[in-house]
Amino acid sequence: MSAPIPVNIKLRKASRTLELGYADGRLFALPAEFLRVMSPSAEVRGHGKPVLQTGKQQVALIGVEPTGRYALKLTFDDGHDSGLYSWDYLHHLATEYEPLWKAYLEQISNAGASRDPHTSAVRLLH
Repeated sequence: MSAPIPVNIKLRKASRTLELGYADGRLFALPAEFLRVMSPSAEVRGHGKPVLQTGKQQVALIGVEPTGRYALKLTFDDGHDSGLYSWDYLHHLATEYEPLWKAYLEQISNAGASRDPHTSAVRLLH
């Protein structure tokens, strides 16, 4: 069975969130950083070998476009815009936010990396 399609989609620039409202009354606010690091793009998913995204703490979502009847194309202020977020994938991100975010934070920690773009840049220079 396919995931439900949001009936209301709002880009909240001030809070850097994408708000998804569903017909059953559920409302989810997904942070831009979370959406960016979970991008379904080949750049992030790495053709089967995921690439850990670091330094995305301050990223903002600047555009949301429907793609056909099956997905959204999200554009971020760091230039990333190549991932198509299907309705199924967005629903998965919304309903599994807590464990997915926790796993991402553990990956960042285990890699000795940072969500802070300034810290990440400094580490790359050394």
